[in-house]
Amino acid sequence: MDLDLSAPHSLGTTIIGVTYDGGVVLGADSRTSTGMYVANRASDKITQLTDNVYICRSGSAADSQVISDYVRYFLHQHTIQLGQPSTVKVAANLVRLLSYQNKNMLQMGIIVGGWDKYEGGQIYSVPLGGTILKQPFAIGGSGSSYLYGFFDQAWKEGMSKDEAEKLVVKAVSLAIARDGASGGVVRTVTINADGVTKNFYSGDSLPLWHEELEPHNSLLDILSSSSPEPMST
Repeated sequence: MDLDLSAPHSLGTTIIGVTYDGGVVLGADSRTSTGMYVANRASDKITQLTDNVYICRSGSAADSQVISDYVRYFLHQHTIQLGQPSTVKVAANLVRLLSYQNKNMLQMGIIVGGWDKYEGGQIYSVPLGGTILKQPFAIGGSGSSYLYGFFDQAWKEGMSKDEAEKLVVKAVSLAIARDGASGGVVRTVTINADGVTKNFYSGDSLPLWHEELEPHNSLLDILSSSSPEPMST
């Protein structure tokens, strides 16, 4: 079978960044797809840039990974020269600069989130093309089209850390239910004055939405069973 390498690929994902009273929560699903093929069902789309700044990556995995590597390197140099950690704004502007300068070659959208002592928790969205937007919350990827109305209703100022975490997990699970290019597990990263906290939510622990079917007699169930029954057609 001949493969058309120039055919457009699905660059689906769901990434979210939310500010709360004291910090930020970043969240993402874990499905990396190439067209209809799931290339990686447990990828980590939340990448560390510095001790206090992380990014969520969507679009082309290769493009977003190489931009992350460049920005991490430049921020390391910046920290050595100044003798103090980089601010979130500096990190976001470096992402914006590289994205804009290479906009004709990159297919990616990025959410930058972090905390610093000057401005506290901050979320910056750097979509395709290289613009930059500071927002109280940001959503990206193919799953984001299902979430705009939900966030308009559900997000509010002054949320607690737990409220922000629950909002992010609920939103990603909603996108997974509707978007075929989003799936797998949910990962979150919380950044505040106390440091960084990472959480993991397995797929079977997420809520089911609107006639989603419970997993039944799947291959994983059969493999984990002590006395597997033969599969019927």
